[in-house]
Amino acid sequence: MEKITAQMKINQDVSSSIKKNVKNILDLKNEIEKVLAKETSKIAETIFAGGISLNASDIHIEPEKEKVRIRARIDGILHDVLFIELKTYSSLLSRIKLLSRVKLNITKKAQDGRFTILFDGKKIEIRTSVLPCKYGESTVMRILNPKKIMEIEELGIRKDIFNQFEKEIKKPNGMIIVTGPTGSGKTTTLYAVLKRIQNPEIKIITIEDPIEYHLEEISQTQVDPDKGYDFSNGLRAIVRQDPDVVLVGEIRDYETAKIALQAALTGHLVLTTLHTNDTAGTIARLQSLGEKPINIGPAMNIVVAQRLVRKVCKECVTFVSPSEEELEMFKKELSPLKKRIEIPKLDKNLKIAKVNGCKSCNFTGYKGRVGIFEFFLVDDEMENFILRSPSIADLRKMARKRGMVLMREDGLIKVLKGETTLEEVNRITEN
Repeated sequence: MEKITAQMKINQDVSSSIKKNVKNILDLKNEIEKVLAKETSKIAETIFAGGISLNASDIHIEPEKEKVRIRARIDGILHDVLFIELKTYSSLLSRIKLLSRVKLNITKKAQDGRFTILFDGKKIEIRTSVLPCKYGESTVMRILNPKKIMEIEELGIRKDIFNQFEKEIKKPNGMIIVTGPTGSGKTTTLYAVLKRIQNPEIKIITIEDPIEYHLEEISQTQVDPDKGYDFSNGLRAIVRQDPDVVLVGEIRDYETAKIALQAALTGHLVLTTLHTNDTAGTIARLQSLGEKPINIGPAMNIVVAQRLVRKVCKECVTFVSPSEEELEMFKKELSPLKKRIEIPKLDKNLKIAKVNGCKSCNFTGYKGRVGIFEFFLVDDEMENFILRSPSIADLRKMARKRGMVLMREDGLIKVLKGETTLEEVNRITEN
């Protein structure tokens, strides 16, 4: 039997065929169908190599009553790839479980694992989740491709706020919080920050659940609650390691919030994430965990809220004049920003993107994603305001008064610049 080492190497013939033939989901379907009669390892290699080539973030294998669906998430949207037979699925699942080092004989309990793929000379981590369902076990594999670690210039931050953001991440102490739901690109933003500030003169330690991307010259640790190493205990140990910068994967409880804020107040730069809908909800969320405004205000540098919108496909996009209703909407929502930031002219010459769809973008009209952001800067005046425990609405009002641009407004600006569509911004943000 083949020795299982939690590592899969994509064979050269599979690699060459994928790079040559797979440009969209239909191509991947055809490639998988070619190898369905071959050994399981060949099927698995084709699925993963194809998913990586198409920049998929996840691969889903979902058993149904008479067949098994394989889907890939690309740019945040799931696409059907193909259906396979239950017998093929059974062999494929065993192969994935072996690679992921999870137990083959357990089928009624959720299991998590991970393994590495060697593809085109690069190591790519795969995080596996196996969940019991009605017709078998649903399997989701997260592809953690190191090429997705971006420079902060690539995130989509507007020029008017970029310099301020760069200034804040280079401060020696304080806290930078990135907020948003799961899948909104928070980790990508924080890793871009780490990549920018990383140098041999400072010590950076992370505590994550799990470690998503491996960075050189950075000490990365992973929580292990079964052994008593959770975010609060881990963070308490990390601050004794004399770090300059600490990345906390997520603030979930009072203890973690307390230690992270104290670290920010005592000479450390702390980067972290929090689950809130927008920047204004951050203070209320920390207070709901048990922290006091007197500790929150002085520790905070900047709060970022973000979402991801799909970018238009440059191969097939066309530009059209907006309708009268759309033009009025742009004027109504963006006119207040004119005095502060540069906005394209809102007149009859305005053109906005219209998607069509082609082979290059899987016939969706979109290819790739970009962030839309909301930045809430905590200066002396805002710090004093936070001490009064303002409501979320009052805090948002104050931040707006001091120049904050909302995520939706940032998205509309990107529509005017031809980067995305109005439909996409409406899908992601509240109208």
